[in-house]
Amino acid sequence: DNPLANDLLVVSQFEIKEERALRQQDLILFVNGLPLVVIELKRANSEQSTLQGAWNQLQTYKAEIPSLFVYNTLLVISDGLEARSGSLTAGLSRFMAWKTADGQTEASAMVPALETLIRGQLGPAVMLDLARYFTVFEKEKETDLKTGTVSIRTVKKVAAYHQYYAVNKAVERTREAAGERGNRKGGVVWHTQGSGKSLSMVFYTGKLIQVLDNPTVVVITDRNDLDDQLFNTFAGSRHLLRQDPVQAESRSDLKDLLAVASGGVVFTTIQKFSPEEGNVYDALTERRNVVVIADEAHRTQYGFAAKPVDEKDDEGNVIGSDFRYGFAKYLRDALPNATYLGFTGTPIESDDVNTAAVFGDYVDIYDIAQAVEDGATVRIFYESRLAKIALSEEGEKLVNELEDELQGQNLDDSQRAKAKWTQLEALVGAQNRLSNVAADIVQHFETRNEILDGKAMIVTMSRRIAVALYNEIVALRPEWHDDDLAAGAIKVVMTASAADGPDLAQHHTTKDQKRGLADRMRNPDDPLKLCIVRDMWLTGFDAPCLHTIYIDKPMKGHNLMQAIARVNRVYKDKTGGLVVDYLGIASDLKKALAFYSDSGGKGDPAAAQEQAVALMQEKLEVVSQIFREKPAQALCPELRNLAADRSVTWVTASEQFDYTPYFAADTAVKLRMILAGCEYILSLEDGKKRFMREFQALKKAYAIALPHEATLAVKEEVGFFEAVKSRFAKFEPKRSSGVSNAQLETNIRQVIDQALVSEQVVDVFDAAGLKKPEISILSDDFLMELKGMEYKNVALETLRKLLDDEISTRSRSNVVQSRTFRE
Repeated sequence: DNPLANDLLVVSQFEIKEERALRQQDLILFVNGLPLVVIELKRANSEQSTLQGAWNQLQTYKAEIPSLFVYNTLLVISDGLEARSGSLTAGLSRFMAWKTADGQTEASAMVPALETLIRGQLGPAVMLDLARYFTVFEKEKETDLKTGTVSIRTVKKVAAYHQYYAVNKAVERTREAAGERGNRKGGVVWHTQGSGKSLSMVFYTGKLIQVLDNPTVVVITDRNDLDDQLFNTFAGSRHLLRQDPVQAESRSDLKDLLAVASGGVVFTTIQKFSPEEGNVYDALTERRNVVVIADEAHRTQYGFAAKPVDEKDDEGNVIGSDFRYGFAKYLRDALPNATYLGFTGTPIESDDVNTAAVFGDYVDIYDIAQAVEDGATVRIFYESRLAKIALSEEGEKLVNELEDELQGQNLDDSQRAKAKWTQLEALVGAQNRLSNVAADIVQHFETRNEILDGKAMIVTMSRRIAVALYNEIVALRPEWHDDDLAAGAIKVVMTASAADGPDLAQHHTTKDQKRGLADRMRNPDDPLKLCIVRDMWLTGFDAPCLHTIYIDKPMKGHNLMQAIARVNRVYKDKTGGLVVDYLGIASDLKKALAFYSDSGGKGDPAAAQEQAVALMQEKLEVVSQIFREKPAQALCPELRNLAADRSVTWVTASEQFDYTPYFAADTAVKLRMILAGCEYILSLEDGKKRFMREFQALKKAYAIALPHEATLAVKEEVGFFEAVKSRFAKFEPKRSSGVSNAQLETNIRQVIDQALVSEQVVDVFDAAGLKKPEISILSDDFLMELKGMEYKNVALETLRKLLDDEISTRSRSNVVQSRTFRE
């Protein structure tokens, strides 16, 4: 409560010895003797000193001196200018910048990020606040690909800057609203989907419980599956909440749980506040220390007005109708003095008067542009692959007759809407059309997965279409099907009953089975790659490895925004997610984006895929230009004979390095061309550094643009560049044991010659014509052999790697020997 009453020290070059390791830390922040923050610094004036290098070093320290990290709250990495912080278990992609020094304004780009982070995050008050209220632990499943065994690991998560300041503002607003003169409107927190909204709700609840002296917190969703997902996030944070959250099983159970004097974190769906009869819900408590948190606060269920409504099951099927008030009224009936706070991932529509009436105005906005810039989410790209509906003359006649018949009947608005939906569903679900859509999805997804390994979701407008599309896809790929829910590459996720008939009933999944399928979908190593849904998993479902969503369903407004956000999660080096539109939702998407912008949001939530293609072509030109910088004829004269057999229209072998013969060559020639390409790049000034940097950018753009026809036209060219890059990877010093290639490499696969390009197939010594030396005795013969090499640059890079590896090995056992050896 009084941060400056603690013993606060910043210590430079603090030495720690553990077992055989002796390590010196750049900076450690101690609070009362506990090392809460470890800072790893790299030099600002060195191109080799990077954030990646600083992160790698921390992984080594974790392995060699683990006792330093027992009390750790934060890890900080910096190259002097850039700076990021993360938790003990965070990968590099989850180390985030702290963008504000005061919590009010974003820091200028002219101020070094390290200074902003120190002033904003590492002051005693903020840092101790983070440790106390903004740190949680979650359990994640890991599968061993070799043994198939599943293990559970603990992941530590610390709030990002946007979560920290939004939660503190919301807590303060709630405290004021719950006071004697408060208006009971805590406000709305709009944080874009994928930016950690669920965790923000946990942080808010944890801090609020202590600030308001143990209030009763009611968390409300509008769907059972969302209730389960959010509840699981809260249940994993018992230490912060200081109690176990509970789920209300029924209306009566809800009443029992809320009829308490204080305390409790209760989860319920909004529908449980509907009275069993009449239009008044029983008052449960008059207390003021009750806080209602609504997830996705602006859905239509929160209205006050009375109107006829259809009663639906969890799948959206109409099971009855009634004349009801909005759920907002019933909430106020039950909890008349509660304070209300809303969390949303999409903005409130301009004509939505209910949300403001219940919750008040915005507390904090963290929009798509900010989230993408900060790396909290990735960009979403949009691709239209409109599957046209072709009607025969007889079909058109039937449709026209049906419309005339419907117009002649005395139908109310609800019946007309139902009839129109049924007609559209029949057209969209026509077998010929679904066959075309299925074939296109299979081809599109397989091509995309050649480059960007991941998963996809297909959204259909009805359960019937979902099952029909499943049948069409497995007819094309029968090996994807499996009756066992724990196996197979494709599943339909929905609820059905015996009354629906055998075709639909066979895809029925219980609550536990859906949970199992969700776990499979989230696990990048599980063979489940495609899920077909209607409404399930379109909000709240979080699977970072999901990179594509195929939409074949009319969608609008925040429902559409929620759905496309399923692919915006950060995952390894995933550059962006892709929305593929089969039904022409572009105009609805534009309308959704219009109210998004009008509400104060910045950034385009769904960029056209052409932008990614344009970026890819730009980067392709940059990389190919590197091979045109100087004559390369003398490097590999035998390749000119190959060039003579091909029609080369855009490059001349005498002016620059000509790699076009690679595309048609046999493996032996390809190996020589790869080495010749490496030799040429190494002969340029800063060639290797420039090539590696520009090719990384090309790969990311290429992965997003695929399978656009422009990418297919250049896949062989990208394949050659990948081969050269893979050879260079051989020369890099071994990384510390704490880093895996999966974390460091872009998640891209080689399109052609996969076996050739893989790091394990070709022995670099054999390919370069080198004998494998005994590194401990660098004989004169071996050194003389290097001088006579055809590919000198390649040979010297190989030798440098060998020496670096050997020095690293010796330094772990004998510092003196390694120093001598390096000299």
